[in-house]
Amino acid sequence: MGLFSDLGIWQLVLITLGLTHVTIAGVTIFLHRSQTHRAVELGRVPFHFFRFWLWLTTGMVTREWVAIHRKHHARCETADDPHSPQVRGLNTVLWLGALLYNQEARNPETLRLYGRGTPDDWLERNLYTRFSWLGILIMLGLDLLLFGWAGLVVWLVQMLWIPFWAAGVINGVGHFWGYRNWNTADASRNISPLGILIGGEELHNNHHAFAASARLSSRWYELDIGWVYIRLLALLGQARVLALAPVLRIDCNKTTVDLDTVRTMLGNRLQVLSHFTRQVAFPVIRAERRQNAGFGRRQSRLLERLLSGQMLDMHTMDGLGPILARHQVLETVYQYQQRLQLLLERTAQSQESRLAALQEWVANAEQTGIDALEAFARRLRGYSVA
Repeated sequence: MGLFSDLGIWQLVLITLGLTHVTIAGVTIFLHRSQTHRAVELGRVPFHFFRFWLWLTTGMVTREWVAIHRKHHARCETADDPHSPQVRGLNTVLWLGALLYNQEARNPETLRLYGRGTPDDWLERNLYTRFSWLGILIMLGLDLLLFGWAGLVVWLVQMLWIPFWAAGVINGVGHFWGYRNWNTADASRNISPLGILIGGEELHNNHHAFAASARLSSRWYELDIGWVYIRLLALLGQARVLALAPVLRIDCNKTTVDLDTVRTMLGNRLQVLSHFTRQVAFPVIRAERRQNAGFGRRQSRLLERLLSGQMLDMHTMDGLGPILARHQVLETVYQYQQRLQLLLERTAQSQESRLAALQEWVANAEQTGIDALEAFARRLRGYSVA
């Protein structure tokens, strides 16, 4: 009999959810934002608590987790990506994500290239890494001691929580289904605007856009519970935020495109292109669909995918050509997007020549007769960073 074996089923459910949520918080705050991306510096108390708790509830080794995730960012959506559903298939990553993790963890080259800077103290060398399996056995004993035979179910849920939600859902669904705020080169998606169940990791497209940011939310309606915890730790003097995503502002008093405009846009290329998609491409596509009965839902969705920078196969790309040819407004918007993207490419082009090209782009855009494009060009003049 356990110390709390007389608890009802709903009490056990709530306790289990609480325990697994602590584990999720440890993954997103300690492993992900602090250790992998160096966006947060943790105080000694949360640093050691999260390491110990993750050892008990997951058996994961910090260096291995960090190395695999860094490689995912460096080789995203390629054959070298440890867990891309675009390459390996959604079902494989969703249901066998933990197996993919374990396979990559045995790759010494991955650990050597991407696992630097993780804890290497006595505890890590002699306990957490050397006896990674011991913690989960201790957790099993504690669950049985506290909850009796029901503790076995509690323990099984704890052991399956991270392999399913983190290795499966985030790495799988987070690169396959959801909405996108940012035109990243990968297939990342925000699964939900409410990042609670998986600690804020639901906002996966936001993270891929600004990997070094401690805050994963970027819209007013998005909630990143992990960021809430970080702010609470900061108030207690146990966390220090090292990096946040830059915020683009519009200076209404600035009406000339100058070198400061160029530098701002180059330093915030992703925001600029994403703003173009939301402020120009999507409104124009919706307007064209309202005005043309022959322009259907499927065509508009394909164009939205194209103009938001999503990954498209060659067959789909070939099918979009005739659609653009039949709709001159959409063709114009697409061409201006491509020219803007080319302007922001990292090349050896001088700042002066880039400035001249941007000034020409703005001047021409303001003469297209496309309201959304003209308004975007006017706003672009006042771009600055807060």
